[in-house]
Amino acid sequence: MKEKLNLTMLTDFYEITMANGYFCSDMADDIAYFDMFFRRIPDEGGYAIMAGLEQLIEYLEDLEFTDEDIEFLRSKKIFDEKFLSYLKDFEFTCDVWAVPEGTPIFPGEPIITVRGPVMQAQFIETMILLIINHQSLIATKASRIVRAAAGRPVMEFGTRRAHGASAAIYGARAAYIGGCAGTACTISDRDHGIPAMGTMAHSWVQMYDDEYEAFKKYAEIYPTNCTLLVDTYNVLKSGVPAAIKVFKEVKPEKMGIRIDSGDISYLTKKARKMLDDAGLEDCSIVVSNSLDEYLIRDIISEGACVDSFGVGERLITAGSEPVFGGVYKLSALEKNGRMIPKIKKSENVEKITNPGFKSVFRLFDKDSNRALADVIVLDGETIPEGEEYEIFDPEAVWKRKKIRNFYVKNLREKIFEGGKCVYRCPDIEKIKDYCAKQLDAMWDEMKRFENPQTYYVDLSYNLWKLKHDMIEEL
Repeated sequence: MKEKLNLTMLTDFYEITMANGYFCSDMADDIAYFDMFFRRIPDEGGYAIMAGLEQLIEYLEDLEFTDEDIEFLRSKKIFDEKFLSYLKDFEFTCDVWAVPEGTPIFPGEPIITVRGPVMQAQFIETMILLIINHQSLIATKASRIVRAAAGRPVMEFGTRRAHGASAAIYGARAAYIGGCAGTACTISDRDHGIPAMGTMAHSWVQMYDDEYEAFKKYAEIYPTNCTLLVDTYNVLKSGVPAAIKVFKEVKPEKMGIRIDSGDISYLTKKARKMLDDAGLEDCSIVVSNSLDEYLIRDIISEGACVDSFGVGERLITAGSEPVFGGVYKLSALEKNGRMIPKIKKSENVEKITNPGFKSVFRLFDKDSNRALADVIVLDGETIPEGEEYEIFDPEAVWKRKKIRNFYVKNLREKIFEGGKCVYRCPDIEKIKDYCAKQLDAMWDEMKRFENPQTYYVDLSYNLWKLKHDMIEEL
């Protein structure tokens, strides 16, 4: 059994100074509500994918300040001794609601809400953002790349380019949720059940006197699944001919070639003809080399003969936009049994927060089962099915639409109650399948890479009115 890494102190220092401040101000037990949401979809896309909840649960379940942690904080000479004593006996007691992993999510929606003593609810901000921002970013990028591949498997090959060990491990997990077929990261297979895949490096070929000898030895060692890297020297003059010779001699059960450089469209077309002419129609062609969704889309449109893709650095780092802008904001307090909504006002309209304790509903068309819109409501509000419901743009309120013949789904589930986990995480295969089905419920127009149709996230009238009344009062 591996010893779990204690990440309690992986936090911004101000989370601890504020916790000490709340404690010294007799506010430690005040009940606060915090929402995590994001403001913009990466790559100007039409949707994002929620990921990372399982790791967040693990973190919250393992919160514990060790003697070493407390001695370190004591050495800073700024923390109250009673506060440090509190940390010694720390127990997480918050309620948490979250959108399940694999769900398409949109700007402004509270994808996570934490309710509990302000000291606790504030303290966990950093890790909530770190975990959810990272995995949601990679899952979203993977989904875009998988869509570009148009049904061809995509393998995550980015371990060596990831920003550290955790980014490689959990990036592979997120990529799988987003639709990838597997990963090159072995430990992600061992620990998270993400199928590990791979072929060979150029060094294998270089270790032998010629490609034929290198390929033959590899095929003899792996006769059930043999993919040969054919671009070490010259793809068409030596690599593919040597591979063809070996495949005919050894006859592996499953065979393929991989091309990792050059003009992918040209080389795959020529290689495909050479393989077919040799009677190897079943031999697959795998390509890699700094691919992303745009390059994949282009080479497919050019008629490239590709059966699967290996995508590395531009996936594992989300290279085109490597930040998922999730934020964590106070939305309400409880005083004497009464809810007091809180709002952050800003000159930037997008940075004005939605006050109060809220729920998020997704409205689906009954005939097509396609998603129509999301609606954020105040706690206790419902959206009655079977009745006409009017949605409106929260900023341009004159843009209104009446929806009929729909059904409603509550997007969030209770994850923690009183600090105890009440949610069972699905296994990774179920999360991946769920993600694919949820994306199928989104309109194709939302999935364009350029200028996707906007999916509306509306506010209930009561929430909209509360928000604007509070803005006017400030």
